Amino acid sequence: MTQSRRQKIEALLQDEPDDIFLRYSLALLMEADGEWEVSIDILQELARGNPPYVPAYQMAAQHLVKYGKPEDARRALREGIEEARRQNLTHAAGEMAELLVSIGDA
Repeated sequence: MTQSRRQKIEALLQDEPDDIFLRYSLALLMEADGEWEVSIDILQELARGNPPYVPAYQMAAQHLVKYGKPEDARRALREGIEEARRQNLTHAAGEMAELLVSIGDA
């Protein structure tokens, strides 16, 4: 029987539970499978990691907007922009700023 992409990632995570990219990938697949709340939890954990994983802020915000939580999305984006600037990731900061403007920086 062929394993799904998600099953493969879950198997890899058993050997490497702290692998940021695997965890990020699993979160994206979970959202696609309708498990968006767990997906957002994983993304928020990655954003709080050491060091924080900057792409997780934007993806969490996109999911939060999609599922009717714009204020939570704004908060994630503001935090993500600050962290991206701390890490000198100006392109990521700019993309998050654009998303923040598009949903309204209330």
